[in-house]
Amino acid sequence: MIHMLKETSNMYTSQPSFRTCSNKDDIHNSSLPEHNTNTAKSEYKNVSEYSAYLQEKYKFLNRQTSMHGVPVTVNVSEAFLKKCLNDPEKMKFLESNLAVIPDCVKSAVNFTKTMPGNPTMTYASYSIDANGNISCMGGCTNDPDGKIARENARKRAEEKKTEEKKAARRREEKKAREKKVEERMAEKRAMKESQYTVAVRGDNVESITLNLMDRISSSGSIVPPTAELAGFDAKA
Repeated sequence: MIHMLKETSNMYTSQPSFRTCSNKDDIHNSSLPEHNTNTAKSEYKNVSEYSAYLQEKYKFLNRQTSMHGVPVTVNVSEAFLKKCLNDPEKMKFLESNLAVIPDCVKSAVNFTKTMPGNPTMTYASYSIDANGNISCMGGCTNDPDGKIARENARKRAEEKKTEEKKAARRREEKKAREKKVEERMAEKRAMKESQYTVAVRGDNVESITLNLMDRISSSGSIVPPTAELAGFDAKA
């Protein structure tokens, strides 16, 4: 039995490949145990009748059941069932493979227990397509009671909470920076708005300078901020 594993975190996805026949090859070449598969060629009139016979004999066919404590599904293509009606070899091939499925599941369950971490098999699925090709899939976990999953979920929740706190802190810091920038801009605007000019004109430098100083000291809002820059107009 070949057992291929793909590890995903604490869950394993298992795709065991059993030595089953996927064509008309003699199943006795397989290492699986032999089973009685007496089937008459013209015993069944149609697919429905043949399918009913198979489902009666192999209770797990085309339905979900449990084998060795593992959920198992087995599906056979209706197109292949039609081919079996006209081909005794295909009938023998099909029943021989259906008959060994319980043993295959048992082997897979036992093998899974020997894997690193002593995982538990969680499901098995067999499918036979229209051409008689057989595919098998299985899954297993080393956390059957969910303890590891719960611990991982707790850690992920803590990590998420930590990241949210960091993000909130970054948002607060950004807000603080933006507030400081706005305050500085407001100060600049206030300084610009508080500036004013006083224009004094006359024909004597000494007198207009004194007049300018007097007006500045008496009021800071004589001339609107939009007024022109102060200038002296001294006459000769």
